[in-house]
Amino acid sequence: MKVYHRLEDYEPVKHPVVTVGTFDGVHLGHQKIFERMKLMAKELGGESVVVTFYPHPRLVVHPDSRDLKFINTQEKKYELIGRSGIDHLVIIPFTKEFSHLSSRGFIKFILFDSIKAEKLITGYDHHFGKGREGSYDSLVELGKEYGFTVEKVVEQYIHNMSVSSTKIRAALRLGQVALANEMLGYHYSITGKVVAGKKIGRTIGFPTANIELEDEFKLISAVGVYACTVEWDGRYFRGMGNIGYRPTVDHGDLTIEVHIFDFNQEIYGEKISISFIDRIRDEIKFGNLEALKKQLVKDQEKVLNLFG
Repeated sequence: MKVYHRLEDYEPVKHPVVTVGTFDGVHLGHQKIFERMKLMAKELGGESVVVTFYPHPRLVVHPDSRDLKFINTQEKKYELIGRSGIDHLVIIPFTKEFSHLSSRGFIKFILFDSIKAEKLITGYDHHFGKGREGSYDSLVELGKEYGFTVEKVVEQYIHNMSVSSTKIRAALRLGQVALANEMLGYHYSITGKVVAGKKIGRTIGFPTANIELEDEFKLISAVGVYACTVEWDGRYFRGMGNIGYRPTVDHGDLTIEVHIFDFNQEIYGEKISISFIDRIRDEIKFGNLEALKKQLVKDQEKVLNLFG
């Protein structure tokens, strides 16, 4: 996948099949759009082009909001789009000035003048332009004017629930990571650098790797104990993760840590990625470390059974 961090760096390709969006989750709905784009590009003898924005438009339009959290970091989002087999990714710097562009101005400047779109594929609820004024119907009309056709991909459903980034974020905030994973089509993950903790876990036979987040806007799943897989140095391990405040030993800041099964290496300062499979219980305050250890033994057995 070719990546362009400015619209000016993009050179038009033959028969471009285009989609536009923020694609926070790169979830099943987004993946369906990408599949349709690739199919249409093949039929037309063209190439697929995804247009997205950085920073996320909400960070520019609502800079004072304190609850802006996203499913994926920008780097992870680009990685997932690349994995989908898209040919080109155009990342437009999103500014206050850009946010004032009308829907017509957006279509003319981005899709007609710059990308020269031949076909536009959109999601079922796509809006664009200042204040999200542009609808699917207006896209169709503008497409006739500017020489491209428009196709809408229908909603995708999991358990009779339509898939959306909003619903995935809500599920993660409730700790419903297994449901979120189904809607994503892959495992929700957190990546960070391993930092030194208080080393209490190793005194009871459950040493953990504590990680420091790379992105302040990364959405963290609900507090609790999770079954996880851990990627380190291109290798994969099973593990048991904890998101919380460690009430038995510490009432400090929120921590993200993971006990990696069958692992005995010092990895301070190195990057690991924790993928969350399922939440097995809430965080509990125990009377002492021995009671905590007994519960961790039970947790580990439950996690191992979950992995089969």
